Amino acid sequence: MSSDTRRDTGSAAASEIETAVPRASLEAWLATTLPELGRIVELTKFPGGFSNLTYRLRAERGEVVLRRPPLGTLPGGTAHDMPREARILGTLLRRGVPAPEPLAVCEDADVIGAPFFVMTHVAGRILRGATAPAEMTPAHFTALSQTFVETLVAIHGATPADPVIACLGKPMGYVARQVEGWTERWQRARTDDVPAMEALASWLAARQPEESGACLVHNDYKYDNLVLDPADPTRIVAVLDWEMATVGDPLLDVGTALGYWVEAGDDPAFRALGLGMTALPGNLTRAELWAEYLVRSGRPMRPMAFYHAFGLFKIAVIAQQIYARYRKGQSTDARFARLGEAVQLLALMGERTAAHP
Repeated sequence: MSSDTRRDTGSAAASEIETAVPRASLEAWLATTLPELGRIVELTKFPGGFSNLTYRLRAERGEVVLRRPPLGTLPGGTAHDMPREARILGTLLRRGVPAPEPLAVCEDADVIGAPFFVMTHVAGRILRGATAPAEMTPAHFTALSQTFVETLVAIHGATPADPVIACLGKPMGYVARQVEGWTERWQRARTDDVPAMEALASWLAARQPEESGACLVHNDYKYDNLVLDPADPTRIVAVLDWEMATVGDPLLDVGTALGYWVEAGDDPAFRALGLGMTALPGNLTRAELWAEYLVRSGRPMRPMAFYHAFGLFKIAVIAQQIYARYRKGQSTDARFARLGEAVQLLALMGERTAAHP
């Protein structure tokens, strides 16, 4: 890559950040809302993530994180509701669940072009991709995958008995609404024919299990939404990305985690999606993760096929929604260009899961 190309790439990145987070108007807002931070020194976008945008904001007297909806998002829905996500973080901290602390919320879209909030920056390690840090051994992954389950059980300990949690959603009929809702989202976002998605949607609609209860569900729980202690990579210091959290059936939440959980024997194309860290030696298998969750949560054993298939379907729909925005020119992120292929792969995996429960 030439130096000219590097400069062009850097300019494009800086321009995109300025579009998403205009520095002058943000600085004016910070001066009255969080004056203790001082002037902005540096604003950078965190890598990874396909939905809400996250930025590290380094100021004269501190470092914080800013969250805002993706560019091109229409108003409405809870996934991009920044004040709601900030309230969830506050609730988690009061319950002892590791999460960043919300510092300030801005509901005025005129400030940077959309509502946003600012939270503490939690230092630590985030596992992304398929290659482990050199110092992480199979024993580390065994302990981490068990902590992964333990933390999810703790999250699910927040129930509608807590008035704050009760306000997040309607628990009754959650499974049916999720199947119907994600099927409708697929139909709205579809850009190409994917027969496996249609077949999987029909299978899920016909085989809905009895609901297992209601609690706070994260809805996007996976390794790269965890911040790990740099000194102890088996300890979770924060769970991130609460944009899809609501009140619902905990087993569907486990199903989503299973959808992201790659195993060593999976299709190489699935591992190539960037989710392959869980396939490394020492991690629990999907079946072990499922069984571990049921034991730790005290829930009776039941088959996992529906929940795993649902997780794959849901992740495929999320990928399709992002791909549709890319196709419409609402995002120029080059990573999104191949998400159509990811949708096809996830749908086929879901079909295979449904065929061999």
